[in-house]
Amino acid sequence: MNIDAQPDYAVLIKDLSVDYGKIAALQAIDLQIPQGDFVGIIGPNGSGKSSLLKAILGLVRPTKGTVSVLGMSPGEARSSIGYVPQAANIDRDFPITVGEAVLMGRLVKRAGLFHRYDQEDHKVVDHYLQRLEIADLVDRQIGQLSGGQLKRVLIARALAVEPRMLLLDEPTAGVDTYSSSHIYELLRELNRDITIIIVTHDTLAVSAYLKSIACINQSLYYHGDPSLSSELIMKVYGCPVELIAHGVPHRVLGDHSHGGPSC
Repeated sequence: MNIDAQPDYAVLIKDLSVDYGKIAALQAIDLQIPQGDFVGIIGPNGSGKSSLLKAILGLVRPTKGTVSVLGMSPGEARSSIGYVPQAANIDRDFPITVGEAVLMGRLVKRAGLFHRYDQEDHKVVDHYLQRLEIADLVDRQIGQLSGGQLKRVLIARALAVEPRMLLLDEPTAGVDTYSSSHIYELLRELNRDITIIIVTHDTLAVSAYLKSIACINQSLYYHGDPSLSSELIMKVYGCPVELIAHGVPHRVLGDHSHGGPSC
């Protein structure tokens, strides 16, 4: 299969393996993500989820296999991708305001480090500050933000790229239930126009918001409809977890009191 000749797919991955020294992060991954999908990459800690995002972004070199993004190499496609990193990786002491942080997203499409922002840059940034309901925070230093506010700033910065695809690494980690729901509702709205890929541990959101899921634990165990069997969860996580299926809670948690594996 010529993966570069598939215009209906946002991401095409064939036989992808990624190693860090002698440690295998991903092994023989085949994954096709259609244009317009809203896909969640789920799996336990250390399963290779973030490595998969980095491969799509072109930030890691595959040991084997190929990655095509929007019909291009990851490097060629990077200016068309908005990326939201984990908030835990952001230095809150860095002396930058919300407005300045979001404006930095415009640098992706500009040549040179010392770009002078123009009227169009400010217009785009103002639009996304309003859309994410953080325009009133424009002059606030990022260290003064709540967890939910910081997540929305990072999403606004990624959207300032005016991307064709949005990648998010744990977008609701460390935020309250209200902020988490707000973020997912926003992402569902954005998905009308762009493909969205998220890494998440938030299994409660799987059936409620996502169109498809990819279950990763070094290898790809499943890719498809976001309804999971307890058997598949056991294979991927090594123990059962609690899920919300089609809005109805059902418990598949095992008893870990006897020394069984813990999620």
